[in-house]
Amino acid sequence: MAVPALADRSPQPRALPLREVRTRLTQLVSLAELTDTVTVVTRDGDPRPVAAIVPAAAARTTAQARADADRIAAISAGWSRRLEELHRQSSRRHAAELRVLADALAEVWAELDRRAPAGDPSLARLRAAHADLLRG
Repeated sequence: MAVPALADRSPQPRALPLREVRTRLTQLVSLAELTDTVTVVTRDGDPRPVAAIVPAAAARTTAQARADADRIAAISAGWSRRLEELHRQSSRRHAAELRVLADALAEVWAELDRRAPAGDPSLARLRAAHADLLRG
């Protein structure tokens, strides 16, 4: 079975002279539509591109691209503000929970100091292990 002419899915844009583009325009437009192929049009005998046949999705105007970028920036800014607010709330909650924990730990150490004999080595080791928590 023959492979259809539109089976070319090369990622590189093909360059064709204007004379050939005129004779194959319908095929090149179909190729762009079906396979997202870009065809660069050159002047006959000059390799510099003068135009291109591109899929419609790729032919966006600068204004459309700017509008999309502005919309994405606005959405990103909204998410950024929301994340910053959640971070502040979490930090406040964490600080409050840490204060409660430090107060409870201070009460426990006060009780241990009342009940344990002075100079108890196991209590000294425990106090050294929790020194960073006792400072808070």
